[in-house]
Amino acid sequence: MNEVLDERNGIIFRHCRKEDINSVKEINEKTLPDGHSDYIYQVLLTECSEAFIVAEKNTRIIGYVMCGTDFGYSNFDTSGIVKKGHIVSLSLLEEHRGNGIGKTLVAEAHKGLKQKECNETYLEVRLSNTITINLHKGFGMEIKKILKSYYRDGEDAYRMIIKY
Repeated sequence: MNEVLDERNGIIFRHCRKEDINSVKEINEKTLPDGHSDYIYQVLLTECSEAFIVAEKNTRIIGYVMCGTDFGYSNFDTSGIVKKGHIVSLSLLEEHRGNGIGKTLVAEAHKGLKQKECNETYLEVRLSNTITINLHKGFGMEIKKILKSYYRDGEDAYRMIIKY
């Protein structure tokens, strides 16, 4: 599970390892206003390592995407309970943005969620985060609804979804 998934312009994309968690947490704390408990990182790494991807440059983690899976009613039809992928968090150090790294991270996450046999995937994103919204739209994700006061600071979120 530690093989290189992709490599572009000196950036290696690979599955996260236990020893990467502190670097992932540091990126999260630096770049995103809402953090996660230590427990979440460990659970997602254990349960969904196929879709917990890091970007590494010169042996330094510069970005990540972490995902989980759950079961629930489909966002698309009345087919009952389905297996869903959840893109929990995506972030990249500021100085590495705008180079397609986020796009590759998301592409690898979708591959991993399909490996986990998810029927669909969802995520939450701030209404103000147009760059990330457009990134996910590029993968065919669509806005399903607005989640009022979703974030700690009171900002609303979009729930975005895609069916596989």
